[in-house]
Amino acid sequence: MRVSSASSTPPPPAFAAAAWAVLLLAALRSDVALATVASSSNDDAGLSPLMPPPPPPLAAPVPAAVSPAPATPPAVLSPRKLLRPPGADVVGVGVVSGGSGGGGGDGVRTRRVDDGCAGADDIAIYQGRATPLPSGVPAYTVDVMNRCAGGDEECAIAGIHVRCGWFSSVSLVDPRVFRRLGHDDCLLNDGRPLLAGETVSFEYTNSFPYKLSVSVATCVVDPAAP
Repeated sequence: MRVSSASSTPPPPAFAAAAWAVLLLAALRSDVALATVASSSNDDAGLSPLMPPPPPPLAAPVPAAVSPAPATPPAVLSPRKLLRPPGADVVGVGVVSGGSGGGGGDGVRTRRVDDGCAGADDIAIYQGRATPLPSGVPAYTVDVMNRCAGGDEECAIAGIHVRCGWFSSVSLVDPRVFRRLGHDDCLLNDGRPLLAGETVSFEYTNSFPYKLSVSVATCVVDPAAP
């Protein structure tokens, strides 16, 4: 009896193709695993291949230097020698009134010392606040001054009349110093002369100050004459 040995028959092509597919799949899995490990290493190191580095910060603009404006030289005032400052009509307390220009604000006429008496233009009226009455009524002081700069012989001024509206006072005002003759007409110093540099003062009380201005004043040649 003859026994036959097994022959070495090559595997079929389908089996070989399956084997090669398994090998390729294992190789691909190995590559994917290596790529995953490399990516995680890059993330741990703080590297992001998808995000570019931020741009450098922009430098702040430097402002241009501003040159200082040239200083304006002070105005040069030519000196003027005046006998007295110009006046104005009394509108409220603390304002000077003088002159015969009425209530239009003509003020005091500027003139030279040797012009002599100027009558009403040489009379100035000053008003200011005084201590009110205990009842609360306001009080005002009035100073009337002869501002003529000459001597008594050429600067005495008499018959000084003042525009005063319906002047009245809660407290008594000496009528020999100041009294109302009629509407808008008050007499100062009982009509007697006011010498150069001399001042007559009085005080009145009222709820408001009166607007006082000189209306008439007469220069007298001989102030000692009766």
